[in-house]
Amino acid sequence: MAEQAVTAAPTTSRWTSVLPIIGWLPRYRRAYLTGDLLAGLVVAALAVPQALGYAGIAGVPVIVGLYSIPLALIAYALFGSSPHLVVGPVSTVSVLSGALVADISGGDESQVVALTSALALGAGLGLVIGGVARLGWAAEFLSRPIVTGFVFGLVLLIILGEIPSLLGMPSVTGDVIGRVGIILRSFGQITPLTAAIGIAALVILFAGARFAPRVPWGLIVLVAAIVLSGQLDWGGEGVVTVGAVPQGLPPLGLPDIDLGQVPPVITGGLAMALVGLAEGLSAARIFAAREGYSIKANQELVGTGVANVASGFSGGMGVAGSLSKTAASRRSGGHTQLTGVFGAVIVLLVLAFLTEWLAPLPRTVLSAIVIQAVWGLMDVSALRRYQSIRRNDFNAAVAAMIGVLLLGPLYGLLVAVGLAVMGLVYRSSRADLEVMGKVPDEKAAWGSIRDHPERRTYDGVVVIRLDAPLFWANSAEVCDRVLDSVDADPDVRALVLDLEATSQLDTTSIDALELLLERLKERDVELYLVRVFFRARSVLARAGFIEALGPEHMWHSIAAGVRAARKDAALKGKSHAQPEEEDSDDDTSTERIAVEETDADDDDTAGKGRSPRGGYQDPYRTRPRKWWHVG
Repeated sequence: MAEQAVTAAPTTSRWTSVLPIIGWLPRYRRAYLTGDLLAGLVVAALAVPQALGYAGIAGVPVIVGLYSIPLALIAYALFGSSPHLVVGPVSTVSVLSGALVADISGGDESQVVALTSALALGAGLGLVIGGVARLGWAAEFLSRPIVTGFVFGLVLLIILGEIPSLLGMPSVTGDVIGRVGIILRSFGQITPLTAAIGIAALVILFAGARFAPRVPWGLIVLVAAIVLSGQLDWGGEGVVTVGAVPQGLPPLGLPDIDLGQVPPVITGGLAMALVGLAEGLSAARIFAAREGYSIKANQELVGTGVANVASGFSGGMGVAGSLSKTAASRRSGGHTQLTGVFGAVIVLLVLAFLTEWLAPLPRTVLSAIVIQAVWGLMDVSALRRYQSIRRNDFNAAVAAMIGVLLLGPLYGLLVAVGLAVMGLVYRSSRADLEVMGKVPDEKAAWGSIRDHPERRTYDGVVVIRLDAPLFWANSAEVCDRVLDSVDADPDVRALVLDLEATSQLDTTSIDALELLLERLKERDVELYLVRVFFRARSVLARAGFIEALGPEHMWHSIAAGVRAARKDAALKGKSHAQPEEEDSDDDTSTERIAVEETDADDDDTAGKGRSPRGGYQDPYRTRPRKWWHVG
């Protein structure tokens, strides 16, 4: 918790909203230096082998993976809002990048590297624009179950793609069915030595992570494989190795792509941005919750976006926040984003002086590193939890997974987004209608009579509450069901409709309300609207609905609306109930309710936040506002 002061202390500088490092770096504590240095070393030790493996997933030379690390880490340290998040190549973004490049390049291998970097730039620019436009709310668009299923499917595709390299078999492509078929038919082509090396590396990685999780087993296996391969000449024995790796710092510049490739690069980059943001923001929030600070979603879009731009500009691939590297950094004592800076410096030293040592590295070892790294992303426990808590969430996760497996990452992502939209619309459209009754012995308290038949109703008046917002997807159905409820009782002469759940209204829902008003007039039933939010009220006024309804038919509470309905019905001789028969809780005055009415007995909105005058705090305004209640 001590490090919270480094990042969360308020500052008056307007530049901290652009460069968060300006806010925390002047308050940096020397006691953090040792931990940040050690964590930086651990981050580099984990990032280097993972980057090499993820480059293989993306279908680019291993050096591209290394180019993706240093500038991205520095960029996020400058612009990111999380003190702990570590960015870099990740499995989900890598596999999506590889699939997109394969589609855009049309098989032209000379364009693969340039398109990979261009996609990183496209993703980065999309994220930065989204952050500047304050679209951080879009990060919540994909539900956790859908993201879980999407990642689960990606992991299965990754593993199926790495098995041939792990065992020394021909590579595979296509959907899950095609990959499984090729693998099964190619078992006779396994290279024994390659398979032995890969399986041994895999066993060491899994066993090490199980019994000594803080040890950088990926780096140990990497170094051991390089040494043994060089000494035993595994390359001469038929084991496929990395080969010569360019030495030197990342080249800076824009990728050279054709003008006709720009549109698919932009759309593909946005897809990568969405996937990477879903993974990175989840990781950032996990550690924010653990350490007691908050994450700014818009700033995360900017930070991750600039990191992708930096990676693409330096010849790298798409990056995102990494849960595994972030966890390793925090376990090693990392406190601030200087961890990423130190890690970047170490990777730059590797690029400048040590890349030639990577040549004898067997590719089967990289496959083992990738499989072990992504294995934990298959969250079986989460699927079980979804199944036990809410079946629809489980079905959404499975559908997203199947979409990825059968259609590939890109179209699988579109399936996931489509499921999110459909799920949102479906849940929002299923508005429950609750017939309300007065709670006994409670002043002006109203509740559903579904399970409480003892709650009082009034002859000739039906009170209905909508438990979901009224909007274009449900307005017609809701109004039809309201009419059905009215028609169920031929003695109904007044309908009191509670719109508290509706903060805003659109033209479709207003049209439905106008039709409802017309149909009720045909039935000689008066309509009263209660608890209407300011924004919804304003739209109703602009549409002319309030004038058509009559302002005396809009009230601030259910009790007030029911009282007005009963008075009007009694005066017109439409109701068997007389005003003097009302409970003592209710105001039986025949005077019309004034705008300044503050009768607390009419307040059936406990917990909604009243203003001192008895009105209600509109959550969409900065000052208290009254409900509409005139007479």
